[in-house]
Amino acid sequence: MRLAVPDLVSNSYFPAIAAVELGYLRDEGLDVTLDLLFPVTDAATALREGRIDFLAGAAHAPLYAAAEGWGELRLLAALARNTYWFLVVRADSPLERGKWRALREARVGAAPGPDLALRHLLDAAGVDRARAGIEIAPVPGTAGAGVSFGVTAADALERGLIDAFWANGMGAEVAVRRGVGKVLLDARRDGGPAASFTFPALMTTRRLTEENPAAAAAAVRATIRAQEALRADPGLATEVGERLFPAMEAGLIAELIRRDLPFYEPSIGPGTIEGLTSFARGAGLLAPGVEVPYETAVATAFCPPAPPDPSA
Repeated sequence: MRLAVPDLVSNSYFPAIAAVELGYLRDEGLDVTLDLLFPVTDAATALREGRIDFLAGAAHAPLYAAAEGWGELRLLAALARNTYWFLVVRADSPLERGKWRALREARVGAAPGPDLALRHLLDAAGVDRARAGIEIAPVPGTAGAGVSFGVTAADALERGLIDAFWANGMGAEVAVRRGVGKVLLDARRDGGPAASFTFPALMTTRRLTEENPAAAAAAVRATIRAQEALRADPGLATEVGERLFPAMEAGLIAELIRRDLPFYEPSIGPGTIEGLTSFARGAGLLAPGVEVPYETAVATAFCPPAPPDPSA
């Protein structure tokens, strides 16, 4: 079986990566190889067509693989909560964190799929992108196979090929550590509407859940086991990173995972899907008035239930 991620040298989909590399999927009886398949829009189509069996990617990705509505893909579990991208600008920008609405005259690199969230965020905030001189486009050098977007975006920022980027935590951290970039927005932690747009999720097809439910259940168990193992020992991330990442990024991954641990929650509640579909309608991925039933988006037989609300 094949599990694909749209970005490998990253913390975004790391629980799924760890489930493969630390042997948790194998322990569950699944022989799974890890593939890099960029961008997530193409990866979702590959999943629908049966060229891969599982995808760890943005939860709104199934909408790119459907003619209309949600289509045939199903979310199995959340890899973490909240939108997980960062808006990073050149270090010499006069703008400070939180002032993303004031962005002007900027070439912003963003991957297909994630770019929609940034466009919608700016549009919803009343930013006239054309008048502000904001151009959102793919990062130069990310078209080829085997490219990790966030790290490539940081390199492009350093080389002056772009003025800003919208990418994962690894790309943001590399840019900051090199002194070439600074964070304007951390969608996951800074709050605001962007936090509820989407989230990283493990997904498969309706067909696989019906024809091989044991594999779907095993994939969820292995992913949760990876989340729990990383929560107990974030240093395990370094072990995985040293196998798969360049040296600098391997040295950063454990700290990025440690920061993400408060968001490691595999359940996907109805409210989360309401936020996701509201974003999708506002961004034009869903036609106005089109509803996505919770049971259509989420493979409820496999997705773990939400923990009880301690305030209830």
